[in-house]
Amino acid sequence: MFKKITVLFIMLAVALTACGAPATPQQGEVGGGGAATGFAEPGLPPAATSAPAEAQRSAAYDAATGNIISDGSAAGERLVIKNVNLSLVVKDPQASVNNITTLAEGMGGFVVTSNVYQTATDAEGNKIMRATISVRVPAEKLQDALAQLKSLAVSVTSENTTGEDVTAQYTDLESHLKNLEAAEAQLQKIMDSATKTEDVLNVYNQLVSIRDQIEQVKGQMKYYSESAAMSLIAVDLVPDALSQPIEIGGWKPQGVAKQAVEALIEALQGLATAVIWGAVFCLPLGLLFGLPGFFGARWAWRKWGKRTKPAPTA
Repeated sequence: MFKKITVLFIMLAVALTACGAPATPQQGEVGGGGAATGFAEPGLPPAATSAPAEAQRSAAYDAATGNIISDGSAAGERLVIKNVNLSLVVKDPQASVNNITTLAEGMGGFVVTSNVYQTATDAEGNKIMRATISVRVPAEKLQDALAQLKSLAVSVTSENTTGEDVTAQYTDLESHLKNLEAAEAQLQKIMDSATKTEDVLNVYNQLVSIRDQIEQVKGQMKYYSESAAMSLIAVDLVPDALSQPIEIGGWKPQGVAKQAVEALIEALQGLATAVIWGAVFCLPLGLLFGLPGFFGARWAWRKWGKRTKPAPTA
């Protein structure tokens, strides 16, 4: 009876130790990533569940300095998740999707999602396609990848880069993992020494719960480290035809405005031509024939007008 009470007391202490560890951050706290089952974002490999803790982590925690050490590098390196959203105007969205896929894979990355769809038709009835593609590339090659993506475009309409430092979250997970592993070791010792079936079942249930929490923490740590190592680039590919000025049924607003300006210039040209002809051609002829006619008519009126004028009455 005393041994049974002792076993239950130890199990309670271990459970309290595991529950008192820092809470694991949720998947939605990571910038740029959508929620996913098992802490794995779409585009990231699923978290392993059976490898040792050292093999699961791409970064290690230095308890002496409180810093993250990634892949054996110097202490103090931060875990930053960077995501980029690009909107590019391209001549052929389908060809651009193929080029971006080749580019990402050549850099050691991979395609997360891609979608090519019809968005409109041109005046001749040809399909106008549009596309979206998301790729992951190594974080150290992010700027090079962006430069090459922009070189494939006719123009860049928008670019948005976001980053989130998850060093603190990763450190909390590291501490939580150590507490859980310590609790697992204690429960394993208790189970090895237990003799009664009831005690074995109780300890086994505790071990299952602890190990489930350990795998969840490992998965979250794997997600953080791999998200920081592989940056996400989401690209919206707009066909060049859609970036052109509005044209409805062959009618172009800028074309009508151009025609109106041309008509105005032609009207002013006609007016100027008429003035020049009047000054150069009509005026001399008017002076040549008009002045004699004017003075002749005036002389005739004075001469004949007085004779035909009625005499005043008394």
